Amino acid sequence: MNRYTRKPTRAFSLIELMIAIVILAVLAAVVIPRFVDHGRRGREAGLKHDLSQMRTVIATYQADTGYYPKLLTDLSATAAPSQGYDSTGALCTIAPQNWHGPYIGSVPNDPISGIPFSYTVTAPNIGNVAASATGNDLLGVAFSTY
Repeated sequence: MNRYTRKPTRAFSLIELMIAIVILAVLAAVVIPRFVDHGRRGREAGLKHDLSQMRTVIATYQADTGYYPKLLTDLSATAAPSQGYDSTGALCTIAPQNWHGPYIGSVPNDPISGIPFSYTVTAPNIGNVAASATGNDLLGVAFSTY
């Protein structure tokens, strides 16, 4: 056997190793962005759900008492609130026998901003609850339109 002849080895060449690394990098570039926005997409879905739930609860409260809640915390009160707003925005007395609450366990905060939802108590938008977050979601839709 000649001293310059080499015995075949079972190893990867540098080219093969570089190709494998490039393939893994391309796969990572495709997959990672889908998971990076996952938390934000979850908060946006939570915001839509919470707003829907709050609007339903406000409608139920209004159907029972005839008035809109004075504060959002009236929805989770364990005793009948004394006052509510009528459709013109005037404060009126709520008859305790018409109140069937609490209507919700606790009033959630806006999952995007972390602060309480915006609640309108002036006519003509009395009883409207909206996101307190500013800006747009991942699709470019303004949070204020939710």
